[in-house]
Amino acid sequence: MIFSRGTIEGIAAALAADSLILRGGFRFAGDEAAPEGLSGAPAKSALLVGQAGAAPWPHFQRWLEGQSQAIANPLDTWSRAVIGAVAQEFGARMVSPSDRPYLPFQQWAMRAEGLKPSPLGILMHPQYGLWHAYRGALLFEEEIFLPEPHQTIHLCDTCADKPCLKSCPVDAYSEQGFGHQACLGHVRGPRGEPCRAGGCLDRNACPYGAAYRYPPEVQAFHMAAFARL
Repeated sequence: MIFSRGTIEGIAAALAADSLILRGGFRFAGDEAAPEGLSGAPAKSALLVGQAGAAPWPHFQRWLEGQSQAIANPLDTWSRAVIGAVAQEFGARMVSPSDRPYLPFQQWAMRAEGLKPSPLGILMHPQYGLWHAYRGALLFEEEIFLPEPHQTIHLCDTCADKPCLKSCPVDAYSEQGFGHQACLGHVRGPRGEPCRAGGCLDRNACPYGAAYRYPPEVQAFHMAAFARL
């Protein structure tokens, strides 16, 4: 396949049918241990696929309502199906953040879009804030020439108050990292209803990207999956 601007636009249009978007891409270095492409040869390029805000939610919900039985990881299953179909159409191998062994999706994302982590570990986007996600990647055995990501001011560096570190009732996020068990214990406990119903209080305290904030029902879905409720 010869990659042209039209090919990239075609991939973007195919993803847009389910409100997914391309999240940048990069070329693997010649001396880099790249994952396999579609034929088993090392991939030369990657295009990341994800979302901004909760735009894909209605598509996912319609798909979920049409399933005849319960699915253990429905959002992951839906993402694999949608991105996998696009991969098949354009001659790519689709990979997911949940694949084992884990692929370095966060490092790939920083490479593709020039982002940096927030104090919560979620990458801070200059437009979407913390309200975005990566759902998969398309691996190609051809080189795709893309512009270098535009370097922007890291919003967390300009935020003096850091409300994202002051809103959790059990101080799950700190300079020492994420207190996984403390968070789970609170979310599952009698005082965890605000988190169960509306999502992480620390994440919601961030002032950036408010227009892309996930609705409460979407945040409740993700919290239930995280806490296995």
